[in-house]
Amino acid sequence: MAVVTPVELILLSRALLKIGEQSLPSPEGGRTGGERAVVVVMSDIYSHDGTTVTEVARRTGLPQSAVSVAVARLRTAGSVLTTPDPADRRRQLLHRNPALSARRREVAAADIRPALAAALPPDAPMPEILAALETLNRHLTPAAITHLTR
Repeated sequence: MAVVTPVELILLSRALLKIGEQSLPSPEGGRTGGERAVVVVMSDIYSHDGTTVTEVARRTGLPQSAVSVAVARLRTAGSVLTTPDPADRRRQLLHRNPALSARRREVAAADIRPALAAALPPDAPMPEILAALETLNRHLTPAAITHLTR
């Protein structure tokens, strides 16, 4: 069995990111760009209720300005709520909105198959590729990167 090299893995991850971005429905108003940051920030907030922009930036490695822009988009979409920090009224605490916004429903219902099919040659074994992606998704969760050390 051939082992994927680090370079191949990086290139694969880039292709998968592009397919994921292509699969996302355009937000209301058509504003696109920054989807990766929005997804990363949302995932972090959902895993760390009551967090702050500074803490999200530290954990994700994203610049604080990118986190602030992503939080603003998530608030507008109704996916994230904010409350004043009782320890520092200038700071906002970030929370998952327990109500499922229309945007979250739309993104959750998005289908990767059209973008995946467009990226693959016509004779690609789609069921096998989808099964491989499902396996990777089950085992390489967002928390997996927290186990890596450098």
